Amino acid sequence: MSEQKAELAFHETMDTHEMVNFKTICLMKTKLMQGVCFDNDLKKLMDKDIEQSMQALKELQTLYRGTRTDYQHES
Repeated sequence: MSEQKAELAFHETMDTHEMVNFKTICLMKTKLMQGVCFDNDLKKLMDKDIEQSMQALKELQTLYRGTRTDYQHES
C-alpha cells in the first residue's frame, strides 16, 4: 500500500501559519514578562505557560509538513 502525504487546503495552511505566529508572540511576551515579575506564584504559572506553549508549537510544526505552497493564480 502506498503512503499518501496529507495536504492541507490553502485556507488551512494560512490558519496554521496564523496560529504559529500567535503562539510565538504569546510565548515571547510571557518570557519578557518573567523578567519584571517578582511574584513566585506568578512566575510558576508563567513557566507552565512557556512549557505548554513550546509543546503547542511543536505540535503545530508537525502540521507544516502538509502545507501547500504551490498556489498559482490563473488570470
